[in-house]
Amino acid sequence: MYYFDPHIHMVSRTTDDYETLAKMGCVAMSEPAFWAGFDRGSVESFRDYFRQLTDFEPRRAAQYGVQHYTWLCINAKEAENVSLSREVIAMIPEFLDKPNVLGIGEIGLNKNTRNESRVFLEHLDLAARFRQQILIHTPHLEDKYQGTRMILDMLIGDSRIERSRVLVDHVEEHTVRTVLEEGFWAGMTLYPVTKCTPQRAADIIETYGPERLMVNSAGDWGPSKPTAVPDFILEMRRRGHPESLIRKIVYDNPLEFFSQSASFRFTAPELRGHS
Repeated sequence: MYYFDPHIHMVSRTTDDYETLAKMGCVAMSEPAFWAGFDRGSVESFRDYFRQLTDFEPRRAAQYGVQHYTWLCINAKEAENVSLSREVIAMIPEFLDKPNVLGIGEIGLNKNTRNESRVFLEHLDLAARFRQQILIHTPHLEDKYQGTRMILDMLIGDSRIERSRVLVDHVEEHTVRTVLEEGFWAGMTLYPVTKCTPQRAADIIETYGPERLMVNSAGDWGPSKPTAVPDFILEMRRRGHPESLIRKIVYDNPLEFFSQSASFRFTAPELRGHS
């Protein structure tokens, strides 16, 4: 089965991972900007990082027939440096017309601080002014619900934001209902230790249905598994769910969501090579 990985950090993965993902059916992915494992010290560091996301990674993915898209931001872990955050936000428009940029993300909260909220709101303003889609990071903390509620309130508070063009990621059992009821898309991140497992994600699908829900690996520097989406596909098959339902979650839903971006020019595998 062909599938998308809507959230994976390939800058932290080897080229072998691209080959493995392609062999397992991954035909497209989106890579949100994220933390480098350390706090960067200048806007030029981010400019180079954005060049990597918009130039090098698409070419590396293309070697294996995988279409690579990206999102741009300064993430919540570095948002305490408000002056640097503002420099980065002011620089982002330089890259918004790159052919693989879908929007602004992954923005959100880390420790639910005032500075994080301030930088989040300034990202929202940027997205609204340039009519960009948004990908949201919700906190890893035990107060994930509080952070998610704070994020949703800020999103709802800006009347320019179209809820159907926002993906709220890292939802779990105690946050997914609120995200969906407010009209946003929801992403379930399949980590081996934290967030969701394929089994928990399947439970959530069985509880809430497949509308506006996706799964992703968020493969990055830490404990993560880039092939987590195929694990979810296998779990759904074990439970006897039809292929059409599985395809909706791992292929049709990402296609529907990403197609709202003017930069999303996906070519279905069966159409590649044909005029």
